[in-house]
Amino acid sequence: MTSHDLRHLASTAPRIMVVDGSKLVRKLIGDVLTRELADAVVVPCAGIAEARAALEAGAVDLVTTSLSLPDGDGIALARAVREAAGQAYVPIIVVSGDAQSHLESRSFTEDVTDYFDKALGHTALAAFIRGYVHPQPIPGARVLYVEDSKVVALATKRMLERAGLSVLHFIGVEEALEFLETRRGQEDIGADLVLTDVYLKGALSGNDLLERLRQDFGHGKRRLPVLVMTGDANAHNQSALLRAGANDLVLKPIEERLLITKTLFQLRLSRLPEQATLDA
Repeated sequence: MTSHDLRHLASTAPRIMVVDGSKLVRKLIGDVLTRELADAVVVPCAGIAEARAALEAGAVDLVTTSLSLPDGDGIALARAVREAAGQAYVPIIVVSGDAQSHLESRSFTEDVTDYFDKALGHTALAAFIRGYVHPQPIPGARVLYVEDSKVVALATKRMLERAGLSVLHFIGVEEALEFLETRRGQEDIGADLVLTDVYLKGALSGNDLLERLRQDFGHGKRRLPVLVMTGDANAHNQSALLRAGANDLVLKPIEERLLITKTLFQLRLSRLPEQATLDA
């Protein structure tokens, strides 16, 4: 994603559809988006039928939906958005207090782009959505990246650097751990986020790195976010990574916008104070 892409996205007022059966929740999310994304046009809908009608009136740039709706669920809503005539591919975000368990069980379909746990709060939700509609670099943010394939590493590093991120690349987990060990106990632990492939040629895998970071070093998800890249479509294996402490997964082949969005969101979230939840 180039600086030209960032400027282009920032120059267009995003239309954001908010689908929730609760009028209060729709207003709450709409107010947050209006306050945090001043140029956003909010399209509130109570359910699938209203969403279909709104899409006939004009395309949207992003959709948020609750899992439970008066005339169906968020999965059916996502399918309806994908089937809407004239609607280009649009990110669909499920907003739910139970989203993490659904993510870990891999019960979301390919129609859903991502999830958001509403317990993280409204400021975090705005940052999450901003990552999709107004991706902005975070000056000075450092990504510790572990990948043993030179070809993949070069391509991924370029993606991250195009987004203004500083990349510390290590071929193996052992080298990455040695670097982190030199920063143990310090306020500055040497990186703001870890991105690792799950399968590596060395003695240690991405799973091992995740375990060491969470158990040995004691770095929590907010202290040091970890994104794990995997080409493994096995839902059980994906769930195990999330339960072991991965903040999120990046599935291969890597889609640049999704990688950057997830990376920037986790970086912003790690810097936010705890917020009130989005409960009605």
